Amino acid sequence: MTRVLIAGESWVSEATHYKGYDAFTSVTFHTGVDPLRDVLLAEGVEVDYLPAHEVPERFPASRADLAGVDVVILSDIGANSILLHPDTWIHGKRTTNRLVMLADWVRDGGGLMMAGGYLSFQGFEGKAMWRGTPVEAVLPSVISPYDDRVETPEGIEPVVADPAHPITAGLSATWPALLGYNRFVATDDATVLARVGDDPLLAVRPVGEGRSLAWASDIAPHWCPEEFLDWDGYRTLFGRAITWLAKGD
Repeated sequence: MTRVLIAGESWVSEATHYKGYDAFTSVTFHTGVDPLRDVLLAEGVEVDYLPAHEVPERFPASRADLAGVDVVILSDIGANSILLHPDTWIHGKRTTNRLVMLADWVRDGGGLMMAGGYLSFQGFEGKAMWRGTPVEAVLPSVISPYDDRVETPEGIEPVVADPAHPITAGLSATWPALLGYNRFVATDDATVLARVGDDPLLAVRPVGEGRSLAWASDIAPHWCPEEFLDWDGYRTLFGRAITWLAKGD
């Protein structure tokens, strides 16, 4: 059975409520992982999930920690959360550079996917900070040094660029509209499978013995709206993506 580790796709929101002279705050926890996790489970994939607040301490630090994992998915989680273990950030101790470890793991046969979001690729105000990292070096994307978000509230329809690839074969030529994405340039050795306008939406790349995939948009709202989640191709697309990354094709 293919085993996937998803890291990220959660957030904590704090709100202040003003009622006349009085005010109070509330804190809520949210996740966006369910649509992707549900379709992968339906495809028979074993899914481990690390919400964003657990990533700094619990993201794998060694090959041994990744034993049995076929594919790692980074979704809406910035580079610092993986780079800086609490032992370094809080206690000033030397720790493993997990970005280097992850990139080496991919070159030696692992599968890596990055999905878009406000803290993916370079992200909102450039705060995701994946440009120039060892992880960027194994992705099929050249990441912008600036805020790379493209908001399309009017909707933009993806178009298949490579209908012969195992991930996109047989899917309709156009897909339901998306509401935004991270703009990147494909690497010279990448294959672009789908585009939004002139920009890559889905790109793949062999890296040494491993494989990587960049999905420029979200896996759930807001950029990936309900009509995309309800599309039959959503399950097919991501199920095939994981199969390809795990070299099951």
